[in-house]
Amino acid sequence: MSALFLKRGSSSQEPPDIPRQALGMGASTESLCSLLQGPDLLLMPCCFDALSARLIEQAGFPLTFMSGFAVAAARLALPDTGLISYAEMLDQGRSILDAVSIPVIGDGDTGYGNVANVRRTVQGYARAGFAGIMIEDQLAPKRCGHTSGKEIVGRPEALARIKAAVDAREEGADILVMARTDARATDGLDEALWRMQAFADLGADILFLEAPRSEAEMVRFCERIPGPKMANMLEGGVTPVLPPQRLEEIGYRIAAYPLALLDSSVYAMRETLGELAAGRISKRSVDFATIRDIVGFDEHDRLLQRYADPD
Repeated sequence: MSALFLKRGSSSQEPPDIPRQALGMGASTESLCSLLQGPDLLLMPCCFDALSARLIEQAGFPLTFMSGFAVAAARLALPDTGLISYAEMLDQGRSILDAVSIPVIGDGDTGYGNVANVRRTVQGYARAGFAGIMIEDQLAPKRCGHTSGKEIVGRPEALARIKAAVDAREEGADILVMARTDARATDGLDEALWRMQAFADLGADILFLEAPRSEAEMVRFCERIPGPKMANMLEGGVTPVLPPQRLEEIGYRIAAYPLALLDSSVYAMRETLGELAAGRISKRSVDFATIRDIVGFDEHDRLLQRYADPD
């Protein structure tokens, strides 16, 4: 399937309503709202730096997600275990946002502290230009959703985090709130569904139940909980990686591919390093002209020419 959007065709499902219809939204947030209200499943490769985000945009994808796992790996060469800070994520996000015009959803982890920190994180991501932010219910320091050793906070704290995020949005932060639960791995599917419904009731714009273990669980989530939902398609994770057509039939609005670009980048770099170590130049690479075009050398030269002294 070559389309970046998956058409609904004869499906009888109507596009879901977005809880937030605030006036005066910025272009990026308004664009994300429009995408979520459209008739198509959104295929969303995740980025980790400005270059990967630009490649996603140039390939024609309508949105991207700044993955905390991928940023921690690419920026620090460290695991996604709460080691990267709010300031580092925000700094990486600014570079990404400067490089693209498509909506970017940012990984806000646990909000980096208590409810005051959650509000500050949401406000900071909004000021930077993110169209959305994900806030989760793991106990800090968090862990990648498909690894062992996760813990979640109790219901009161989980609800308070999402309430703080939604309040920040309602009080002026121009951003959509994606609410995530990791309760499936720790407390079972029923608790995860309870939290998803509670987060929806609080006003979360997008819902993300991390790491369901079967297609049946994914169906149950989509049938029981209203609102736009995201599926996390991680190769090698605990969730079945389903075709886009099936994800749409189930009722998902976004299909995220969190490590597709990071995985392929690591593979390509290892292959190239192996070739160099053997005294060979890899033939499987883009040419210099392509790299120049991607990073904007020609545009830069045109800009200099515009201001060149005619004398």
